[in-house]
Amino acid sequence: MENKPKIWTKDFIGITIINLLIFMGFQMLLPTLPLYVKSLGGADSVIGWITGLTTISALIIRPVSGAAVDKWGRKVILLAGIGLIIAVTLSYWLFPYVGVILVIRFLHGFGWGASSTSSNTVATDIIPKERFGESMGFFSLSSGLAMALAPGLGLALFAGGDASNLMFTSAGFGVIAFCLALFFRYRTVERQQIVTKKAAIFEPASILPAIVMFFVSAAYGSIVSFLSIYALEKGIANIGLYFFVYAAAMLVTRPIFGRLVDRLKFSAAMYPGLILLIIAMVILSQASTMLIFLFVALLFGVGFGAVQSSLQTLAVIYAPKDRLGAANATFFTGFDGGIGFGSIVAGVVSSALGYNWMYLTFAIFPALAGILYFFTSGKIKKTA
Repeated sequence: MENKPKIWTKDFIGITIINLLIFMGFQMLLPTLPLYVKSLGGADSVIGWITGLTTISALIIRPVSGAAVDKWGRKVILLAGIGLIIAVTLSYWLFPYVGVILVIRFLHGFGWGASSTSSNTVATDIIPKERFGESMGFFSLSSGLAMALAPGLGLALFAGGDASNLMFTSAGFGVIAFCLALFFRYRTVERQQIVTKKAAIFEPASILPAIVMFFVSAAYGSIVSFLSIYALEKGIANIGLYFFVYAAAMLVTRPIFGRLVDRLKFSAAMYPGLILLIIAMVILSQASTMLIFLFVALLFGVGFGAVQSSLQTLAVIYAPKDRLGAANATFFTGFDGGIGFGSIVAGVVSSALGYNWMYLTFAIFPALAGILYFFTSGKIKKTA
């Protein structure tokens, strides 16, 4: 019987918990900040920018933080990112003005981009390559669990319209993550001479998976920005249950798809996942009851879990060991870019056509991702 490398080491558990806490603090603000801004008088077009601005700043910082993680080490960038997250989260409560919140949200993206790039790079340092797909599936459970618990928790804390409990709780997750990251045992990674020219900021092996992820994330961006408001329009107040079902579906299926990728091909997870995403967006455009919303959550959770974990594995598995920071930064540039693009465009489309047509239109994006993957999947390994 073959001896498999161990996945659940002390270090792997530690970085998974740190990542969970970072995502908890961030995810609980995704459905609540749009409601917060709307309560302050913000229009739909402005609400789209709430997510979009975070993404723009994350796009700016990710390539820089990826190179910095490889050059200066994981610990410094991770702590700096978490520290900034704590500061800006408290600022939402201190400065309850739409214009100021937009500026704060932009700054939030810098902390989010740096911390999530660093935590994912630390994880890839630890993961055994022989079980990479399976391990990434398990590590992704930390973000999946946050997606299950955080939105509902955030909506419950903001139920009375008071943002103080919401912001203090979100910042509290950051404080705990900071303390754990401060005492974490980081691996020393042997690295070749760092190339300082601009082209080295992005990892070539990760660019195509990142572009495919961009289109998938565009659909996700429309959901995280407007689902809470769309549900209220349909007379559904407790939409936090949607996020729970969505994330629970990911939690259950991600390790399964991870093993599938290790044993078969990436396409075995990618194509079924993309088909489920397209179906979910079409049904969402016609949703009118909680049951339909929850069915969409199930489909989207399984589909997104299959696609996101497959593309993330594909983005880092062919990258050189000393370029894992750049590889993760490249992948999350596509991930964040899609969310921001989707959020901004969704704000424009929903203002012009309404939420139903907006969600139907956004079914195009996972379809485009599938077409792009079909024509580029054979080239991904060749770019490594």
